[in-house]
Amino acid sequence: MGCGSCGTSKDGAPGGCQSHGNCSSGGCNRMNVHDWLANLPFSDPESGCRIIEVSFNNGSRKDFFKNNTLHFYEKGDMIAVEGVSGFDVGMVNMTGELVRLQMKKHRVDEKSPDIKKVLRRATDVDISKMLESKAREAHVLIRSRAMARQLKLELKMAEVEVQADSRKATFFYIADDRVDFRELIKLYASEFKVKVEMRQIGARQEAGKVGGIGSCGRELCCSSWLTDFKSVNTNTARYQNLSINQTKLSGQCGRLKCCLNYELDTYMDALQFFPEDADMIEMEKSRAFLVKKDIFRNLMWYTMPDSNKQYPLTIERVKKIKELNKQGIRPADLEPVEVVSSKPKEIEPVYADVVGQISLKSLEKTSRKRRDKERGGNQPGRNRGRGQGQQGGQNQPPRGGNQKSRSQNQDGGGNQQQGVGNSQNKNRGGGGNRNKRNNNPNRQQNQNRNQSSGNNSGDKK
Repeated sequence: MGCGSCGTSKDGAPGGCQSHGNCSSGGCNRMNVHDWLANLPFSDPESGCRIIEVSFNNGSRKDFFKNNTLHFYEKGDMIAVEGVSGFDVGMVNMTGELVRLQMKKHRVDEKSPDIKKVLRRATDVDISKMLESKAREAHVLIRSRAMARQLKLELKMAEVEVQADSRKATFFYIADDRVDFRELIKLYASEFKVKVEMRQIGARQEAGKVGGIGSCGRELCCSSWLTDFKSVNTNTARYQNLSINQTKLSGQCGRLKCCLNYELDTYMDALQFFPEDADMIEMEKSRAFLVKKDIFRNLMWYTMPDSNKQYPLTIERVKKIKELNKQGIRPADLEPVEVVSSKPKEIEPVYADVVGQISLKSLEKTSRKRRDKERGGNQPGRNRGRGQGQQGGQNQPPRGGNQKSRSQNQDGGGNQQQGVGNSQNKNRGGGGNRNKRNNNPNRQQNQNRNQSSGNNSGDKK
């Protein structure tokens, strides 16, 4: 999800972000930052910040480095920096005055001697070594999980980051309790031939490293821009009148969503105008209990024990009832407010009944006419022959008549037989041929038997 100027070159080296902080997609790395002060001129260039914020592992980790060189680096440049017993390769994430604000936020002194230095602009050799070390991370992560399982340690290995020169590996793990991993570090060092560093992270930080899409449809805040994780409790949901549903309020990390804190200040400011001791009010019939508070309409919803209906009351009405209760007076009516929905009513479309306007009989007539025309167009000779036969011959029997009557009519209608024979087959004879065709041997045998049986009966008589 990078911009068009990002990606890798033909030799496999990452090209870096050439938009210099103006990338509109925001997907070049996980913690993309836009430098709003990049194009602003300064009166005293020497007083500019010489610290650069560099991101590693696609934005998963960031650190500050001092630029003592004479080169000016921009956002997206690949540079080589000091590492543990070697060097590391990262991408410039932020330069200029915004770095001072970030250092103040993270409580890092600009003049601290512990800040490492920028070595040079990354060369092709540096980038090729970095790609080789990054290719090892997947294998190292799988093997490290298997080794931790063999030692029966209660921890979960989340991510492994190998330095560009393959001299150091940082293992990020999650554990609920304190874990003694001294033996595990020895096994890792002998197995992977690197210097091992173990860092414990939380479930929210793990979700930020893994990444994903939230229930809102956007990229997770912890993997895109959120760096500080504040505590979230169920009171935050209660102040916002949210139902305490653990599945809906939990994020992909299994904890309460960080976005519950985003609108909390607005709700707290609005709730200052609501009475605090109004959870229950005394009425003449019975007590009324508070259900919810609507800060957008400044209404408080109450319900009665003898009914399931909810009554919206204004803040002024609730305060007045509380004052009457302090005087020992119980009002008879709540005087609820009629809530009018601001949503426009949906107009249902009107459908016309067109079924009765078409009769099935007319459709059948048109289909019959179409069928007769198709038959007449496909067999012109046959229809012509039949027409001639009908003019010269006798009355024909119905189509479903017996064989005998049909043969007799065919003998009488010689013109019909000739017409049919001439149109269908030239070699075919007239009515005599068709008559012979109908007199099969089996039928002749049956007639002979009937004649013999008739003679025998006459002799007996």
